[in-house]
Amino acid sequence: MFQEKEVKSKVIAVPAETREALAVERFYYDNKIVKLFAYATMFWGAVGMMAGLLAAIQLFFPAANFDTAATTFGRVRPVHTNAVIFAFVGNGIFMGAYYSLQRLCKSRMFSDKLSKIHFWGWQSIIVVGAITLLMGATTGKEYAELEWPIDVAITIVWVLFGINMFGTIIKRRESHLYVAIWFYIATWVTVALLHIVNSFELPTSFLHSYSWYAGVQDALVQWWYGHNAVAFFLTTPYLGLMYYFLPKAANRPVYSYRLSIIHFWALIFIYIWAGPHHLLYTALPDWAQSLGVVFSVMLIAPSWGGMLNGLFTLRGAWDKVREDPVLKFMVVAITAYGMATFEGPMLSLKSVNAISHFTDWTIAHVHVGALGWNGFLTFSVLYYIIPRIYNTQLYSKKLANAHFWVGTIGILLYTLPMYWAGFTQSTMWKTFTEEGQLKYQFLETVQYLKPFYALRSVGGSIYLAGVFIMVYNLAKTVKSGSLVANEAAEAAPLPKVITTHGKQHWHRWIERRPTQMLVFSLIAVAIGGAIEMMPTFLVKSNVPTIAAVKPYTPLELQGRDIYVREGCYLCHSQMVRPFRDEVARYGEYSKAGEFVYDHPFQWGSKRTGPDLARIGGKYPDSWHYNHMLDPRIMSPGSVMPNYPWLFDNTLDTAGTPAKIRAMMKLGVPYPKGYDKRANRDLIIQADGIRAGLKKDKLPAKNTSEIIALIAYLQRVGTDIKGANTGVK
Repeated sequence: MFQEKEVKSKVIAVPAETREALAVERFYYDNKIVKLFAYATMFWGAVGMMAGLLAAIQLFFPAANFDTAATTFGRVRPVHTNAVIFAFVGNGIFMGAYYSLQRLCKSRMFSDKLSKIHFWGWQSIIVVGAITLLMGATTGKEYAELEWPIDVAITIVWVLFGINMFGTIIKRRESHLYVAIWFYIATWVTVALLHIVNSFELPTSFLHSYSWYAGVQDALVQWWYGHNAVAFFLTTPYLGLMYYFLPKAANRPVYSYRLSIIHFWALIFIYIWAGPHHLLYTALPDWAQSLGVVFSVMLIAPSWGGMLNGLFTLRGAWDKVREDPVLKFMVVAITAYGMATFEGPMLSLKSVNAISHFTDWTIAHVHVGALGWNGFLTFSVLYYIIPRIYNTQLYSKKLANAHFWVGTIGILLYTLPMYWAGFTQSTMWKTFTEEGQLKYQFLETVQYLKPFYALRSVGGSIYLAGVFIMVYNLAKTVKSGSLVANEAAEAAPLPKVITTHGKQHWHRWIERRPTQMLVFSLIAVAIGGAIEMMPTFLVKSNVPTIAAVKPYTPLELQGRDIYVREGCYLCHSQMVRPFRDEVARYGEYSKAGEFVYDHPFQWGSKRTGPDLARIGGKYPDSWHYNHMLDPRIMSPGSVMPNYPWLFDNTLDTAGTPAKIRAMMKLGVPYPKGYDKRANRDLIIQADGIRAGLKKDKLPAKNTSEIIALIAYLQRVGTDIKGANTGVK
C-alpha cells in the first residue's frame, strides 16, 4: 500500500531482526470523534457562511439590519468571522488532525475521554461565543472579540487538545514524525502563545473587560495576533492536512522531503514577524512598520515552496485529477494558497498598501484564502474522509463535481467585484479637482459601490449553495454506509532503541523527538514577537505622550464602551494617515500619543464609513442624535444601520465605578478615589447634553445610552489642537 511505501521511505532504518522480534499489536482507530468533528464542520460552515451572506446584504440593503440590536452589521459580522474561523475551520482542523494523526502515529488517540471533552467543549465555546457577540459582549479586537470567561475556556480546551495530541504522539508506533505532525505541533504551541498574550485583559464585570494594552501597544499586539491567527490557525494546520491528504488521495509520495523541511522552519520563523504590515502609515513607529514589510516580502519564498511541493506531488497524476473531485478541490485550494501568499507580501509594500488599506481590496484578498484555500481544502478532506469512515463509496461524483464548479464560480463572483471595488474606493478617495479640492464626498463612494456589494452577495450565495450540495451528497453517502467507529489496525510497537544505518539527515534527530520539536517551534515563533513588541513596551520614547491628551470623562468612557459594543470600529477607522487626501478630508494626521488611554485601540481596518479620528465638535449634538436614530435623515444614501434601542436603553451607571477602577489600574491618571464620585460627574455632563437636545426639541433622558455615545463622539480628536476638522 502507498502508506507503507511512504513510511518506509521516511523512517529511521531498524534492523530486520529487531522488527521480527517485535510482536505485532492490534489496535483500533477512533473514527467516532472524526465523525463528530466532520458533522460540526459542515454545520458551522453553513451557519457561518449564512451569517456572512447576511452581513454582505446589509452593506447595500440597510433594511436587512432589521432595526434590532442583535441583527445589526456590527454584531453579525463578528459572528460571521468567528463562526468561519473557529467553528468551520477550527472543526475542520480537528477533523483532519484526529483522522491523520492516528494513522501517522499508528495509534489510537491518547484518551477517548479527552477527545469527547475537546469536541463538546469546543462546540460549547462556539455557541456561547455567538450568543454573547449578538448580545454585544465584545472586546472590540478583531478575531479576538470573545470576552474573558470564554477566553479562559478556550485556553482550557486548547490545553486538553494538546495533551491528547502529544499523548498520542508519545505512544506512537512509528519513530518518524511525518511533516504533517510538525505543522500540528507548531500550530498548537503558537496559537497558545498568541491567544494568551493577546487576551491579557482586566475584567470589570462577568462579560466586560478592558485590554491590558493601550493605543499603539494594543494595535501592535492585536495585529501580531490577528495576522498570525491567519498564519497559525488558517494556514499551518491546513498545510499539515495538505501534506497528509494530498499524497493519500493522489497515491503518490510528497515531491520533496528537503523542501518540506525548508518550508516548515522558514514559514514558522518568518510568519510571526509580519504583523505590523497591517499598520503601515499609522502611528506605529516606523522601525516596526519596516520590520513587518521586510519579513512579509520574505514570506513569499517558504509559502510558494509549500505550494510547489504540493502541486509537484501531483506530477504524473493529472489524469486522476480530472476524474477525482477530491483532487480537483485540492488543486484549486493549493492554487488559492499560492495566490493569497503572493498577494499578502505584495500588499505589505508601502506603495501598494497606501492604495489597498481600508478598502475592499483587503476583503477580496482575505476571501481568496478563506473561500479558496480553507474552504476548498476542507471540502476535499470531507469528501475523502466520510466514505472511508463509513466504509462506502461517495454517493455521487457528479454532485461533487457540480459542487466544485459552483464553488469556483462563487469565489470568482465574490472576489472580482471586491477587487474592483477596492481599486475604485482608493481612486475616488484620492482624486482632487484642478482647483485642489477633493472631488468626491465620502458618501458618493459608498453609493457608487453598492452594485459591487450586491454582486459580491450573489457570489457568496452561489458558494453557499455549493455547501448545501456537499451536505446533501455526504448525507446520502452516510445513509448508504455504516460507521466503522473502531477501525482495526495492526503495527509493531516502537522499539525502545532504534539503530540507524548509514548517514542520516540532521533533521531526523528532531523528527524522532516531539518535545524537542515543540520547544524549537516555540523558540522560532517567540523570537520575532519578542523583538517586535519589547521595544514598544520598554522604550518610552517609542510612544511619546502629548500633554493635551486627557482621560475620558465617565460619560465619555461609557459612550466609548457603547461604540465598541455596537461594532462601530468595523466600518469606521480612527486613524488619519499622513496622506494629502486624508488630511484634507479628515484633519491633522494621527499621532501615537493620542491613544495612550484607549483600551482597546480603535484604529479600524476597513472604511465603509468615513474616518472618525477628528469627529469631535464637527457637528452639533442634534446631528448625532438624528444620525443614530436614522442615518439617512442626515446622510441620504447611507448604508449605516438605525440604532433606535440607544434611545430606550438606560445607561448602566452601576458599572461606572468598576470601569474607573479598572482604568486606574491600567495607568489612566484619574484622581485617587474618583470612582466614588464618577457618576456625579457623569450626570452633570449628561444633563448638559440633554439640555442642548431639548432646545432642539429632541427628547432624551440624561441616563439614556444615546447621551453617552454623543458625549464620546464629541470628544474624539478634540485633544489635538489646530487640527483641520472639516470632514468632506
